[in-house]
Amino acid sequence: IKRMGQPQHIVVSKFSDSDYLKRLEGCIQFGNPMLIENIGEETDPAVEPVLLRQTFKKGSALMIKLGEAVVEYQKDFRFYLTTKFRNPHYLPEVAVKVTLLNFMITHVGLQDQLLNIVVE
Repeated sequence: IKRMGQPQHIVVSKFSDSDYLKRLEGCIQFGNPMLIENIGEETDPAVEPVLLRQTFKKGSALMIKLGEAVVEYQKDFRFYLTTKFRNPHYLPEVAVKVTLLNFMITHVGLQDQLLNIVVE
């Protein structure tokens, strides 16, 4: 994700960083991707509007309310969350707000994927 976002100047942060919300605001306004690393099994409620894409129009601009701030939302903005958990279990309330990708691969899973490629 970091390599993929380098050309767009990806911003990397953690929920534990004191300035992550300010950095998120900047990314949303300027259309830069943001990666929040090492999240737990719950997300910070402050990012709910971003996860749900609760945008609204103000004039011709697309806006989003993030905490107390209302910021202009650029359509190029991308938001990534990663965890170090091997097999995270997220509540359904979280799972419906995001697209979950599991980059952990097992030996059997790799065999199945390679077999599918060969068969095609």
